[in-house]
Amino acid sequence: MSRISIMALRVILSVVLAGTLFVQVGMVPMIAVNEVARPGAPEVPAVALLAYLVLAGIVIEICAVCVWKLATRAARSTVFDPASFKYVSPIIVSVAAGSLATFALAALLAPGEDIAPGMVLLIGGFGILLAGISVIVYVLRQLLIQATRTEAQAAALRTELGGVI
Repeated sequence: MSRISIMALRVILSVVLAGTLFVQVGMVPMIAVNEVARPGAPEVPAVALLAYLVLAGIVIEICAVCVWKLATRAARSTVFDPASFKYVSPIIVSVAAGSLATFALAALLAPGEDIAPGMVLLIGGFGILLAGISVIVYVLRQLLIQATRTEAQAAALRTELGGVI
């Protein structure tokens, strides 16, 4: 990857991390305080939505940090190394967990009359999208495994060729 593309990626990841932290630290507590201040106890959908926002923020932060680490490895030309797997696996797990949380949110919102059925369907569709992203990243991880093996085989062949010459 070129230095410009890595720098652009890091700028984008920095903005994403800052925005996510702002939502988690600033917006969620303000919304929670407003919900508690309303007459009556906070409703289950409101609490579930706030918990979902915090969990979604954690998923985004995990993915952003792992992508940052992978970009650093790409800049150093060390991405085709087994050590890269420790940055890909958390992305798969966190996005899959986000998918399950999205399905749980849809299930919590479905029984009431406050949320339109179409909205619950959209949330369920987003859960399917997240599950698909998790599967895509898993497939990319498998490709990284193959590329790592190929890189190791090429290095071994270079060593043998160097010994012959």
